[in-house]
Amino acid sequence: MAILFCYLIFFFLILRFCVTLFNFISNPKITKVSHQYHDLVSVLIPARDEEKNILTLLQSLKNQDYKNIEVLILDDHSSDGTYNICSGFASENTSFSVIKGKQLPSGWLGKNFACHQLAQQAKGKYLLFLDADEEVYKGLINSAIYRTKTRRLSLLSLFTDQVMVSFGEKSVVPLMHFILLNLLPLRLIYLSENPAFAAASGQFMFFDAEKYHQHQWHEKVKDQVVEDVEIMKCVKQQKLKGEGLLANGLIRCRMYNNYQEAIYGFSKNFLAPFNYSVLTFLLYLIFIICGPILIALVLPLQLLMMMVSLIVLTRIMISLSSGQNAFYNVLLHPLQMFNLVIVAYLSVRKHLTKTVTWKGRKV
Repeated sequence: MAILFCYLIFFFLILRFCVTLFNFISNPKITKVSHQYHDLVSVLIPARDEEKNILTLLQSLKNQDYKNIEVLILDDHSSDGTYNICSGFASENTSFSVIKGKQLPSGWLGKNFACHQLAQQAKGKYLLFLDADEEVYKGLINSAIYRTKTRRLSLLSLFTDQVMVSFGEKSVVPLMHFILLNLLPLRLIYLSENPAFAAASGQFMFFDAEKYHQHQWHEKVKDQVVEDVEIMKCVKQQKLKGEGLLANGLIRCRMYNNYQEAIYGFSKNFLAPFNYSVLTFLLYLIFIICGPILIALVLPLQLLMMMVSLIVLTRIMISLSSGQNAFYNVLLHPLQMFNLVIVAYLSVRKHLTKTVTWKGRKV
């Protein structure tokens, strides 16, 4: 029985390797273009307690080579100096403005309602939703418009490059790209009409404004924790085109500042890729964590070395695709798998007890 289970694990490992290889070869990154567009783009930023981060984003938007933008920041009842920082910046830059968020209505989650309010104020032909802890680079908006026009997209989402400074971040944050590129062929987000092949990142959501206002995407998913993925599903269900790509160095984000923040932050939504099925999530963990340990104990050395080689090659390909350090991710793979167990435990516990909170709000 143990031998049979080992071979089943091997099959799953090879399948995941093939998905990673497909992603690596197909290179699902946004293309950098030199073509210049002039359509008005509304850059929409929900911000809650972001005084430490948001000035970097605002300055990088000011330095963008794309000039026909309006930047709207919504202060979502921050308890720190977010509003004052944004107001001061806006007073010196006429294309930037700040609005105060309304009280959160029943049935809405905070970020979803903030995005909904921002969209109501936007005038652009395109709507670009960004998180406050990001930094953008020249060419981003032109490249996004080019992709949206040529592919006739209603939604383009980018999985941003992740900045990791502390050792704790490096032992947790790479799990995001690891699971994404190890389980989902990104090209299928665009090529397949099946909503099951849906993925997106709320860190960069670029909408055709006409389609957004027609469907009111954030209102449709107003109570969803992982609203980005749910919106992509809605787009595909309406037979519209959406695409998810890697950022290719055009935008980056430091999601968390230390180990504790990373563990807690990841635990609030790590069940989402598994459609909130605890059983599916646990089976996945058994296969990728317990499975290799069993193989090491049961199967001959040749198969053990093959397993190790597949894991190492997988980590290298994912790291190169996502702009991460391959050496660190290979070296830290066992520790990252251990942290995945911790994240899984917290995710399942919070999901079952309905105690997920973020920035002082229950979600």
